[in-house]
Amino acid sequence: MDADDGGAYSDVPRFAVVGPARDAGVKMASMPKDSELGYRPCVGIMLVNMDGKVFVGQRLDSSVEAWQMPQGGIDEGEDAKAAALRELGEETGIVRDHVEIIAKARDEHFYDLPPELIGKLWGGKYRGQRQFWFLARFLGTDGDIDIHTTHPEFQNWKWTAPDTLPDLIVPFKRKLYRDILQEFKDLI
Repeated sequence: MDADDGGAYSDVPRFAVVGPARDAGVKMASMPKDSELGYRPCVGIMLVNMDGKVFVGQRLDSSVEAWQMPQGGIDEGEDAKAAALRELGEETGIVRDHVEIIAKARDEHFYDLPPELIGKLWGGKYRGQRQFWFLARFLGTDGDIDIHTTHPEFQNWKWTAPDTLPDLIVPFKRKLYRDILQEFKDLI
């Protein structure tokens, strides 16, 4: 699936026909049902320091205390590993020389957005994300981390014990985080 493949009606705005137009039988195009939307191709990176703790950032764009590991979309023509390293750099300022990729998840992992967020994110093209996850070792120091990047996504960051991750994450991503932890637990 291409990053732009949001379905046949991905560019049609959501609206309802009311009043005389509806009564006159005017046919209007509508958005596909949420279940017909595809998943946005993405990557995630579980960055672990030498103490076995995992990097999480507190989202800048959330009214609740939402933490997450670095993640983001795969650009057209980009491979997943390159996207993971790019996203890590864009969100944390960490350069590639300070990262060692340890593993890639066996399978893609998926999550669905809650219904109230579909249509508000990614131009309404996607129902959620399909993610390729990587486990990476951080080889630098905390001074090498700078979340005040060109396009900041985090307002704060910290290292946390792996088993605390699901409790820090928004509810709709918790299963995915538990699955990633399970897959990488012996390598952390």
